[in-house]
Amino acid sequence: MPRREHTAEHWTEPSYGAAGGPQPTEDIPPAAAPPRRRRWRRIALFSLLILLVLGGSGMVAGGLYLRSVESGIERVDAFDGVPEESRPQAAVDGAMNIMILGSDSRDPEKTSGSRTDTIILAHLPKDRKSAQLISIPRDTWVSVPKSADGNNGGRDAKVNAAYAWGGVPLMVQTVEKFTGVRVDHVTLIDFAGFKEIIDALGGVDIDSEKSFTSIHEPFRTFKKGVQRMDGEAALDYSRQRKQFADGDFARIRHQQQVIRAIIDKASSGGILTNPGKLNSFLKATSNSVSVDKELSLFDMATQMRGVRGGNMTFVTSPTKGTGRIGSESVVLADNARAKTFYDAVRRDSVGEIVSLGKK
Repeated sequence: MPRREHTAEHWTEPSYGAAGGPQPTEDIPPAAAPPRRRRWRRIALFSLLILLVLGGSGMVAGGLYLRSVESGIERVDAFDGVPEESRPQAAVDGAMNIMILGSDSRDPEKTSGSRTDTIILAHLPKDRKSAQLISIPRDTWVSVPKSADGNNGGRDAKVNAAYAWGGVPLMVQTVEKFTGVRVDHVTLIDFAGFKEIIDALGGVDIDSEKSFTSIHEPFRTFKKGVQRMDGEAALDYSRQRKQFADGDFARIRHQQQVIRAIIDKASSGGILTNPGKLNSFLKATSNSVSVDKELSLFDMATQMRGVRGGNMTFVTSPTKGTGRIGSESVVLADNARAKTFYDAVRRDSVGEIVSLGKK
């Protein structure tokens, strides 16, 4: 049957699924579901920070909303069983690192539910004037500590195997061991929530690096240059990787573009002064956030009132590209560069983080 093609500007149909990766992760050995496993909640990537931006830019109205939202947020045992003696210590009082774990419940390429497709370490400097978002490719080959039940881990594997083997606590241990950076808080998100968030904002503007056609139905055509995308189109755009030579790294770039577009639109679109828009936006997010037991949205909103998309830096953890280890296609970490880079994160040296992240 011939494929129908639709432009990103006009097509609106039900959402289909999540961001893809350079290679599927079917080669992660099967494991029993982590104990007390919690279902992924529907939320667009980093909508937590969007709420913080909104709260910061209008503390009276935003603060009241955040107070009411916070009371209904699901809490997770992110650090349950993580041995304190093995954890990195914070080098700078006041700086904060939030690990954001993302999945996509409607990914047409998804073959297993107990995985995290996106791993971001968000560094919030002590002065709270900026934020650095560090994407760790899901297939990065790392050392995974032993799981709490002793049945998995204790060996090298793809970083997202940690979630399949030991849930959020093992992901915390794995990322801390890989980066040497202490994880202060954790947020769980689902890319399938992109649609509702972006539609509540009235769409976002995305600058596509080239013209290409989606590999997923309804096979939208994305044109090179800036174009307005509704929720479904932006979600579809964020999943594309196979049309690009660098595969999953292109998917990471697309996710970062959409995140920045959402934050820019949320902070400049007059949401706080438009009750209808604000209610639609919060309806799409307020029941969808899962965070660790200690994270306070209201306190962070107060601290981050100056953060906007323009002073957020998006970088990718240093790598040597892709390769093969045994039968697995993996992303090879550049350990020497990564050590220097994450040392800058640990020391809260924003200038070095930005500079090293661009190399």
